Amino acid sequence: MATFMFSSLFLMLLLCCATNSTLVTSSEQSNDYLISSHTVSHVAVEKHSHFRFYWHDKISGRNQTSVRVADAPEFKKSISTNFSDVYVFDDPLRTGPDKNSKLVGRAKGIYLEAGLYKIELLVAMNFVFTDGKYNGSTIAVFGHNEALTTVREMPIVGGSGLFRFARGLVQLRTYLFQIDYAVVEYNVFVNHY
Repeated sequence: MATFMFSSLFLMLLLCCATNSTLVTSSEQSNDYLISSHTVSHVAVEKHSHFRFYWHDKISGRNQTSVRVADAPEFKKSISTNFSDVYVFDDPLRTGPDKNSKLVGRAKGIYLEAGLYKIELLVAMNFVFTDGKYNGSTIAVFGHNEALTTVREMPIVGGSGLFRFARGLVQLRTYLFQIDYAVVEYNVFVNHY
């Protein structure tokens, strides 16, 4: 009985040690594009940051920051949305809804009208910070934006600089919408190292 207990404990110890280490199997060695593989330390401190800023989008006129670069005219006759329109933007990110509030960065990317029956956007953008300690760092966002919904969410899919390995979400609310100008409040909840 004692031998059985000792053998069981020894086997459990081996299994525990094996699950905490990274083993490279022969099939993994054939991946010549794998540079390294290791267990991530649980000692690194992950931070959670919350930012609030306002995205200012000017789609026509002087100082335009968003430009339509593609559309499919055959859809314009049959649907009530701008389905198929593609825009490229370089919009200011400011601390407030006023266009003279402090500039903290730029939102650079594309959005396309992806909804046949309602205004739905597919958005791919980077928040490029230009102010203070975050200058040069970015947060990447990619997701669905149902533009007429009061509160929307899109996922954070990465980042660079101080936001390396970022993940999280952005919550957005339209603050102002006019024919040629929109202001959207962004609350950014980001986990990073």
